[in-house]
Amino acid sequence: MVTVPPGWPSRNLSRAAWFTLATGIFSFAALPVASAQAPAATPQPPPADTSQNAPKPDAKAPNDEIVAHDSPATFKVRVNLVLVRVVVRDSNGKVVTNLKKEDFQLADNRKPQVISSFSVETAASHVAAAKTDSPESTSEGTPVKPLELPQRFVALYFDDLHLSTQDVMVSRQAATKLFNTMQAGDRFAIASTSGQVQQDFTADRGKLDDALNRVLPRLSSQGSPTDCPPMTNYEAYEILDAHDPTATQMAIQDVQACIPDADPKTALNMAEAAAQRELNFEESQLQITYQNLEALIRRMSALPGQRIIVMMSPGFFVTPAMHWSGEIIDRATKANIVLNTIDARGLYVSSVYDASNSAPESPIKTRFMLEEETIQDEVLGELADGTGGLFIHNRNDIDQGLLQAAAEPEVSYLLGFAPQNLKLDGNYHNLKVTLTIKQKWTLQARHGYFAPRGESNPEVAAKEEIQQAVFSQEELHELPVECQTQFFKGASGVHLSVVAHVETKDLKFRKAEERNLNKLTVTTAIFDENGNMLTGKQTVLELQLKEATLERVNRTGLSVKSSFDLQPGSFLVRIVVRDSEGAQMGATNRGVVIPR
Repeated sequence: MVTVPPGWPSRNLSRAAWFTLATGIFSFAALPVASAQAPAATPQPPPADTSQNAPKPDAKAPNDEIVAHDSPATFKVRVNLVLVRVVVRDSNGKVVTNLKKEDFQLADNRKPQVISSFSVETAASHVAAAKTDSPESTSEGTPVKPLELPQRFVALYFDDLHLSTQDVMVSRQAATKLFNTMQAGDRFAIASTSGQVQQDFTADRGKLDDALNRVLPRLSSQGSPTDCPPMTNYEAYEILDAHDPTATQMAIQDVQACIPDADPKTALNMAEAAAQRELNFEESQLQITYQNLEALIRRMSALPGQRIIVMMSPGFFVTPAMHWSGEIIDRATKANIVLNTIDARGLYVSSVYDASNSAPESPIKTRFMLEEETIQDEVLGELADGTGGLFIHNRNDIDQGLLQAAAEPEVSYLLGFAPQNLKLDGNYHNLKVTLTIKQKWTLQARHGYFAPRGESNPEVAAKEEIQQAVFSQEELHELPVECQTQFFKGASGVHLSVVAHVETKDLKFRKAEERNLNKLTVTTAIFDENGNMLTGKQTVLELQLKEATLERVNRTGLSVKSSFDLQPGSFLVRIVVRDSEGAQMGATNRGVVIPR
């Protein structure tokens, strides 16, 4: 049975069920009514009544022009904007900081694309966007300090099923040095392939050190040199799957070496049985490894900000029959999670040439050992390359490699493009970013994306867009959105009021029966200081505005108020707005610190 962290979802949950579980609040189909407030100059309905005697949320008088309800809205699919974050490094590994939009080229499935949006991202720009713009106040007038929100979520994933004792010690020392560099906006988590060690994201150094001390080698191989016959996973694959007669004959000789009177048929049966046991055992271990990694990705998909997984492993051999890397890469790419990998063996020297070990007598056995040791880290390179991450190997400074893998680059470039003639079929598209300037620089970027499946169900596509925007800290400005907050302390806790103000002058309306029609979906989400979503509300404003009302609304904008009951602490308020006619979006962040 696969072990997953406490509170983390199992791999059998559907995406919708996982989202509901991870957030603990709602599915986007039907949400509690929030108080919608029209501008003062505009006639507005009373706030929605949620008592048992209230009318249905979507019941409205014929003359209502602005109605707030929780009915599903009908959406049009927006032009799909694909974002590609690029880090450029020179020949010395230093980040290149002065590039412009025209310095980049981007291809989607080898077809050149027009880069429609371009921005230069720095750590400082993210922090500035996350802070409060002006002091908030309590009912007593107590000022509230700006909030330093978490910007970087790094999960250290230790492969304790394959790490040796020496590898574990080196990896733990490297992690300790990483924790020594922790900043206010950093949150770290620790997980292991066996599932025996799980520490959710936190800034508490004591919790991190305690979890780190519990990382121990739990070597997955059930065999030993004294087995009859000794068998490795690679040898077992060569015998049973690749049908290599050399490997089979070698195993038969191994049997006859430890049981001299074994006849060839008995020796063959024993060799094949040992190979099958080894393959079955390793497959069960790899299932645990991948399923716990998948659970970690699911957990991190519900976090705001930059999301990084660093896997520390000596690598392992994966047969084609048990090759689940593609599924992991798909999930990480969809969740915008970068997976960096580190070969914990460092600058590796084969055990065949280790003077402390006795070399195998058979040249064939030596060849198999060298082949297995050479290819077992290929899976680490594949995982990193597929998610746009770094594969750090053949170096002994594991501590510096971990710092590099976990670091947010000084400068990154965010390229956006709208794919031409995109088919909404869910297929994978290969991306390639190159430079127009002739410099021998290296580029780190995602290698692909998945086309949405929205042609038959645009409403689902729109909800996924909103969901992705909620779990991001990127500011979106297609629809100008402002946020104001105020809280009041009471005997049972704190009452937080959040007002989202939306400018409507750039909205596109559909004309029908002398009315201007549109629907605004306003989502307000509350995250704690560790990036966990605590609660949220969503309101649909159905707009059926006469010309005079539209003119007034365009001057004053629209406001939506949501209320939440919280306990004292530090919070991120995230507001995402989307309209149904133009498929435009706006998003903003607000930090709130409620003192005890």
